Amino acid sequence: MSYELRIMKNSYISFLFVLLAAAVMCAAAPLKSGKGAKLTSGSAIVMGAVESKNLFEGDRLFAVLDSVGGSGTWMEWDVNGVKDPSVMEVLNPLLKSSNKPKMVWVLTEREDGNAKPLMAVLLPKGNGETIVFYELKSLDAKPEALSINGVLDPLVVLRDYRQVNDNEFVHRDQPNLKAYVNKNIIRLSYEKRGENPLVLDPGFSKKNMMEKRVVLRDFEDYFKYEYSLMLRAFVQSTRSIFNWQAWHWYMPSWNGKFMMKQDELEAILNRGITPDFFILFKATTPKGESIELRTNGSGLSVLEVKTKN
Repeated sequence: MSYELRIMKNSYISFLFVLLAAAVMCAAAPLKSGKGAKLTSGSAIVMGAVESKNLFEGDRLFAVLDSVGGSGTWMEWDVNGVKDPSVMEVLNPLLKSSNKPKMVWVLTEREDGNAKPLMAVLLPKGNGETIVFYELKSLDAKPEALSINGVLDPLVVLRDYRQVNDNEFVHRDQPNLKAYVNKNIIRLSYEKRGENPLVLDPGFSKKNMMEKRVVLRDFEDYFKYEYSLMLRAFVQSTRSIFNWQAWHWYMPSWNGKFMMKQDELEAILNRGITPDFFILFKATTPKGESIELRTNGSGLSVLEVKTKN
């Protein structure tokens, strides 16, 4: 493999400045030395770069991303989505240059506990490519109303899927992940076979307040985990359906009013009867379109988008 990993270490700062500058200056991004001799682009810190004499492809690309991001999930930036100022501070000069980014990813879960997000930018370089890694100060877009993009091209939206008939698609790498599309509905579903069904306690209504809180917390933690899996399966496997970037779906300031409320969950538990689906997220756009994320608690999860006629 003809690539070289260049991550900044304190003892090699002066040497790596030269390497990093060579890796990113070709992209016409304005770089400068910040405090503590750190290379910066706007308010972002340039962490390092990976160069390849050939194109990054398949597993090799993700191996490089994971070498920096660890077990965190890299989320693809959508050029049609809401623009975070901290992201655009880095990308605007690149997008205006002749050496435009080919892909951009953002990661918010860092193994070292650092709360600052990372960004990776894939740039062309001769016959090969360079991935430049940045540490952003934050993801700082102000919450916007959720909306569905006006023009949905299946070749873009379902880029990672193969079409099996007029209305149905199957993910190329995850055959349990499927999409159904018609004039007014986009429905994505994922089934985890062999999943133990979620069982409700028929005696929940008779428990005291402290006991109920413990059960509620367990269910809330379970649904929070399920919600994150659904976002990875549905939102992060499609492109340009919504105006929110993938990471906005995780932020309470963006999703808070659309998530299942505790009193709704408590009412379900009090009834003691498992519903056909638990609706974890339900939103109506300003244009009257509906978006719903739901799970049956037995391994089947669904994202359903209904557009207006």
